[in-house]
Amino acid sequence: MKRILPFSLLGFLAYLFIAFLLTDVEPAGNDWPEYLGGPDRNHYSTLTDIGPDNVTKLKIAWRYSTPDSGQMQVSPIVINGVLYGVTSSVQAFALNAATGKEIWRFGDPLKSWESTSRGVTYWRDGEDERILYTVGPNLWALNAKTGKPISGFGDGGKVDLHTGLPEVSQKKSIVSNTPGTLFEDLIIMPLRLSEGADAAPGDIRAFNVRTGKLEWTFHTIPYPGEYGYKTFPKDAYKNTYTGAANNWAGMSIDRKRGIVYVPTGSAGFDFYGGNRKGQNLFANCLLALNARTGKRLWHYQTTHHDIWDRDLPAPPNLVTLQKDGKSVDAVAQISKQGFVFVFDRVTGKPLFPINEVPVAPSDLKGEKAWKTQPVPSLPLPYARQSNALTENDINPYSENREELVQRFRTYKKGFYDPPSKQGTIILPGFDGGGEWGGAAADPDGILYVNSNEMAWILTMVDKPAATQMANASPGERIYLTTCASCHGVDRKGNPQSNFPSLLGIEKKRDKAYVTQIITAGKGMMPGFTALSAEQKQALVAYLFGDEKKEMGAAAGTYKPVQLPYTITGYNKFLDNKGLPAIGPPWGTLNAINLNTGEYLWQVPLGEEPALVAKGIRNTGVENYGGPVITASGLLFIAATKDGMFRAFDKRTGEVLWETKLPAASFATPATYMADGKQYIVLACGGTKLGTPKGNQYVAFALPD
Repeated sequence: MKRILPFSLLGFLAYLFIAFLLTDVEPAGNDWPEYLGGPDRNHYSTLTDIGPDNVTKLKIAWRYSTPDSGQMQVSPIVINGVLYGVTSSVQAFALNAATGKEIWRFGDPLKSWESTSRGVTYWRDGEDERILYTVGPNLWALNAKTGKPISGFGDGGKVDLHTGLPEVSQKKSIVSNTPGTLFEDLIIMPLRLSEGADAAPGDIRAFNVRTGKLEWTFHTIPYPGEYGYKTFPKDAYKNTYTGAANNWAGMSIDRKRGIVYVPTGSAGFDFYGGNRKGQNLFANCLLALNARTGKRLWHYQTTHHDIWDRDLPAPPNLVTLQKDGKSVDAVAQISKQGFVFVFDRVTGKPLFPINEVPVAPSDLKGEKAWKTQPVPSLPLPYARQSNALTENDINPYSENREELVQRFRTYKKGFYDPPSKQGTIILPGFDGGGEWGGAAADPDGILYVNSNEMAWILTMVDKPAATQMANASPGERIYLTTCASCHGVDRKGNPQSNFPSLLGIEKKRDKAYVTQIITAGKGMMPGFTALSAEQKQALVAYLFGDEKKEMGAAAGTYKPVQLPYTITGYNKFLDNKGLPAIGPPWGTLNAINLNTGEYLWQVPLGEEPALVAKGIRNTGVENYGGPVITASGLLFIAATKDGMFRAFDKRTGEVLWETKLPAASFATPATYMADGKQYIVLACGGTKLGTPKGNQYVAFALPD
């Protein structure tokens, strides 16, 4: 398909010039100077050396092996021929971008899943060049040339991101996975917090890049006298029984206007809000803040009183659209729900009508779900919705399809059906729809977004009164109450009593086998028939070390808040082979014309290896990490568990080239020029979705 509105060359050159003046770094072109390419977070490059006519000639130009292995979500940045990235154990590094040769590396390995990094931020003032990035709760400032900490920044080069939070929050869990956003001498920081009622508050805060001093704070759970205060209980701001409403996904910034656009997540606890009745501003909002002061300019809430974990998952895209014959600077926000919300960047006015749709009430005691939820009239959702599912949508390739149909009939599945003891299908799932990889956008207003179509089952249960398991994951809680008496709390077993160790079980048995043993028993072990399918899945995920985890309170530092309900786990709706219980596509790539709200194309993204072996192709798969697009007409994306890296024709969605990576890449690539050659680089850490671990950054280029 042809692009709808060609972008004028003169206008584009003017755009690049302004961007250069405002950022003090080269705009995305020769360099890839900021997270996701630039302040607009559009993943867009002006480079054209690699195009549809020669993309099939791409070869590996260099590899960089990190000293550790594991999941890497990093989208590296490139400044003046130097690439900056982070390893899976959160060590920052600098490489020669043309050769991959290491220049420096900073930090000790931090073996902590909650500190998975998505990259770094670069700041410069003359000869003073700094890299800012986070390790756990600390924001570090490093000399960009040497990797040494900046002694005048905070305490010996670092600032604790608890700074400025109330006293009750000082020992609560905080990390930051996503690079901060720069405005002048400020860095505005995202936070990842607990998903529970024990969460720290998600205050948006700006720190001075030179000194580390806290410059301003915006309260996402408003204080008395602040706008939105009455949308929470009157003492919610004290952070004794609710928190979060945080930005974890990163931000975009209009430096010309001095506006930072901040998407926020839900208030804690994610799935029960009986103790936080109300609309809950500024959770689940797109916030437009004055970047110098933190003052609210406008906001829009995309989920009211969230009890579904509908965090806004990625930075919004700053685009210029044609509406009614006029150019409009706009901001487009993707969502886990599969919706795209599009607003005037200055006023916050929706550019397509948004309807408040009535939804069902909650049947949980004490809960009061909001009566309506917002749905954009355009664009239509880029992912299937739970209320549109029928029995015909159950996976036709599943051996136990009839069992899945029976289970499907028992669940609630209406639009925004609240969490329930009955069990509620969440589709798009807890991980989207859209995810943290974010969407790409062309200068002519075409949005490219990859999407998941995995159904999850949300089931509520009465919460045990005991508090000793408050910091355990759902799967771990099942293990502690069901298995630990025989196999031990540490899973080491008791060989003398014929109770085997369960450590490393993922290397000896597959999940189907272990699930069967849990169900039917073996030898001295009875079958646990009272466990539901979701509980078994959570238990197996815990034993195999790949349970979906969310942040919790730091152990031993905070008395947990007691709520009447909890969840049985983050459980996908799967068949007996571990495949999605609903039929494909399980992952898609979409091109949406934001000028009109219409789709240009939608194609499956990735293939399920187990089905490819049977000759079943183009199913799409779960995917994490976003696309990169170029002025030459290409869209590059990895993101899939099949471990492939693909180039698409961005006009039609046709795959033009693909290659197998050394490990799956769950990260957004970067493209840049170094020594006169265009490169495309991506982090290949594998690990997620059961893929083998990796430890390489891989760069592709055309042969000489």
